[in-house]
Amino acid sequence: MYENEYSLIEKKIKNLNLKDSLNFVCEFLQKNIKGYDWVGYYFHNDKNQLVLKTYFGLKTDHTIIPFGKGICGQTAESNMHIIVDDVNDEENYISCNINVKSEIVVPLFSNNKNIGQIDIDSNTIGRFTLDDLKFLKKINILIAKKI
Repeated sequence: MYENEYSLIEKKIKNLNLKDSLNFVCEFLQKNIKGYDWVGYYFHNDKNQLVLKTYFGLKTDHTIIPFGKGICGQTAESNMHIIVDDVNDEENYISCNINVKSEIVVPLFSNNKNIGQIDIDSNTIGRFTLDDLKFLKKINILIAKKI
């Protein structure tokens, strides 16, 4: 699943810099994959915070997230991906938009260090599967090569 999308992304970002690659990935995923309603990349800073570098979708107020807060903050601390089928069941969820029903966060590693993450929200309950996880891990490997 997602082989065609992956190939297209791989070809498109081959000669792009990091910033342009991030922008392309966020826009492409949000526009072309059903249920990827908000797509963004957060990066770690030296204050144990996540800083939103780029996104595509509705505007968000969550441009800085402390480690440990919300699903993204949990991923920053644990170095593990998180799939939330229903955000209403998650105590540590930070609400960005009342329409969001599910979320996936996949860490971005460079030189075996967690430096950021891709965060995707969906307006559909239970939207994300292991296929999405595998796909996003592969996308993050492409992005890590730009760092």
